[in-house]
Amino acid sequence: MTAFDHLIALLDEGRVAYAVTHHAPVRTSEEAAQVRGTPLASGAKALVCKADERFVLFVMPADRRLDSAAVRRTLGTRHLRFATPEEVAQLTGLPPGAIPPFGALFGLPTYCDRAIADETTINFNAGDRAISVAMAATDYLAVERPTLGRFARE
Repeated sequence: MTAFDHLIALLDEGRVAYAVTHHAPVRTSEEAAQVRGTPLASGAKALVCKADERFVLFVMPADRRLDSAAVRRTLGTRHLRFATPEEVAQLTGLPPGAIPPFGALFGLPTYCDRAIADETTINFNAGDRAISVAMAATDYLAVERPTLGRFARE
């Protein structure tokens, strides 16, 4: 099964509503919002990072950036860096930009910025740069059950 198939199985198991859209492949959050016809802030950007010696997934609105200082304080880590494309592929089997915001699918702890909860609907790439899923932010939080905090800045 593909990452997309695992994601859909997870959403179906959680009995949540979602919509799947197929579109031209995208590489950036801005391109994704444009092709989806949605606000950039509704994009749930998923970033694989290495915090000290472990890999984690951070999820935040696509119009924000990771706040490294806040992450280090909250997680109590000294070192934080983005995973390399090779590490992302090894951990997820996917290229950067295709990662859905569900670390549980890959055995990664998920940390979600609280601003995601302010969105009614979130949109994200679903294991492929040419497939997006839209769903209620409340359903995302209920299914994934990430650790919520302030991990992003504008």
